[in-house]
Amino acid sequence: MVFYDPTGDKYGLPTYPFKLAPAGLATRRQLRARNLRPGGQDIAAQILWRKGKRCAYLYRIDLAVPKRTATPAQRAAIDRALTARRTCPTCRQVRPYYIQRSLGECFDCAPGGAR
Repeated sequence: MVFYDPTGDKYGLPTYPFKLAPAGLATRRQLRARNLRPGGQDIAAQILWRKGKRCAYLYRIDLAVPKRTATPAQRAAIDRALTARRTCPTCRQVRPYYIQRSLGECFDCAPGGAR
């Protein structure tokens, strides 16, 4: 079986083929779906597929810790930053879309008029 190296002799890490990882291991995305994060633990194993050109690292679920949540002050700062991205510097109106950096202003103020 290609990419099956549970001891890690060949690839340096325990390696499994796509969709054949043992229970108790998960990728970052799978941890995030469970509201977990690796929490500083080392990589436990890897999955290789597409002739070894694709790799996903696996972490132990039992060592994962809960995701951190943003504080109210952080959420307020993010909201202000996103509002600033939607505010046109020319007409000072908050638009329902993000102002394109290439234009530097909303579609109404940009040369060429509204889109």
